[in-house]
Amino acid sequence: MLIFIVRRLGFMVITLILASLLIFAATQILPGDVATMVLGRFATEQALDNFREEMGLNRSLIVQYGDWLLNFVQGDWGESLSTRADVRDLVMERLRNSAMLASVAFVMYVPLGIVLGVVAAIRRNSWVDHVISVGSLAFIGLPEFVTGLLLIAVFALRLDWFPSSSAIAPDAAFFERDTLERLVLPALTISLVSLAYIARMTRSSTAEVLSMDYVRTAYLKGLSRSRVIGRHVLRNALLPTVTVVAIGIGWLIGGLIVTESLFSFPGIGRLLLFGIQRRDLPLIQATTMVIVVIFTMANLLADILYGYLNPRIRFR
Repeated sequence: MLIFIVRRLGFMVITLILASLLIFAATQILPGDVATMVLGRFATEQALDNFREEMGLNRSLIVQYGDWLLNFVQGDWGESLSTRADVRDLVMERLRNSAMLASVAFVMYVPLGIVLGVVAAIRRNSWVDHVISVGSLAFIGLPEFVTGLLLIAVFALRLDWFPSSSAIAPDAAFFERDTLERLVLPALTISLVSLAYIARMTRSSTAEVLSMDYVRTAYLKGLSRSRVIGRHVLRNALLPTVTVVAIGIGWLIGGLIVTESLFSFPGIGRLLLFGIQRRDLPLIQATTMVIVVIFTMANLLADILYGYLNPRIRFR
């Protein structure tokens, strides 16, 4: 198992290096001149040259990339070109907010999605299975902004149960009532789509395992359904679900630009959008790199859990 983990760590490091190259290259080909966008189109040529000199934008790309990557690893992520604030502080503040939202959504959709998938597989081809399957397809087909707008219309504007805006203070405590109330609607928007994926994946894998010979043998031995499901089915049936859940963690942190924008939630996805709109290179690079790190760590976690649950994977 140790060799398996070390190998996966090596793949993760290689992935991060390649991702850093792509991120740096992508920021260099963005349209527009950074100095002009920051200082304005009426800035003098001397002021623009001084700005490029100060920010190191007139150095060779190889030197810029090397300095950026080394500084990022050391925790020095530079200064935002648009706000002049420390990029690391900005990213960590927004990452904390996204982690709070992700935690609420994760608790909502993972247990319920697994339970619905198992129930649908056990009662396959029944009306329960059809309801869960059709409902899952409906939520997968609905774009996030449509689901979010419907939730706002019903629970915020019609019933007035939750606020329509999820803007929270930078120092908002997670367990405060006001904070949790503002997290419910965006978390529910995320959960409805993610729950559908988890339910369908769990249903498919559980139904496949239920048809295996060893499951039928367990029933013939006189074992109860709960014992067969708990001890023999779920361990193998949840293997694909583990991968989906782990990868979903990365998406929950960094892939929620639409949801965060819809609910005015100050998360890391919305911060990335802010940086792109203002061509704030240090902010774009650091934010994107943090999201990539989270995604790769989520994949590493999925690989480790998969290897633990299925020992055959460790030797590949």
